Amino acid sequence: MIIPWQQIDPETLANLIESFVLREGTDYGEQERSLAAKVADVRRQLESGEAVLVWSELHETINIMPRSQFRG
Repeated sequence: MIIPWQQIDPETLANLIESFVLREGTDYGEQERSLAAKVADVRRQLESGEAVLVWSELHETINIMPRSQFRG
């Protein structure tokens, strides 16, 4: 189920995004990016609709994923 990011408390949303970024372990190549830059990128993707917050009832978890990968 998609959870509208606008309905999440701003502090909670910030914590969700930071947690997501920290667990991703993505390799950014030769230029390492700061945590703040990665968080800002994810926030922009949520705001643009490119990414969505997804609640899994089965696992009782929330995740951030590209809208194109969400199969609801």
